[in-house]
Amino acid sequence: MELSFEHPGEYLFVRRVGADTITIVDRDFHKSLLLTPEKVVEDWSVTDASQLGLADIETIVALAPELVLLGTGQRQVFPPAEVMAAFLRRGIGIEAMTNGAAARTYTLLAGEGRRVVAAFILP
Repeated sequence: MELSFEHPGEYLFVRRVGADTITIVDRDFHKSLLLTPEKVVEDWSVTDASQLGLADIETIVALAPELVLLGTGQRQVFPPAEVMAAFLRRGIGIEAMTNGAAARTYTLLAGEGRRVVAAFILP
């Protein structure tokens, strides 16, 4: 049987989510990263959502998202309230969820042409 690869759109997409890896298109990443429809920001220094600080969000804000999907690993962990508030004060929505849920939501929003950033935290 002949199979053909169907690209889901003109944006970077998540192919696979594992406990300690995220596959973007055909490349595996083993460290925390930021994903936009146009680019990947590698080696984001965050390894724990509960330790996320105001300085850590500047890299995300620089990407000018309308919404941030914070993938916190295999379980949902909320960042400190001041981090959530810092995004909201800037008019940027933020949702904390598992990496799998963040990948699925990112795919949907990127496919709609939204300015979304998926911030994946890996151990």
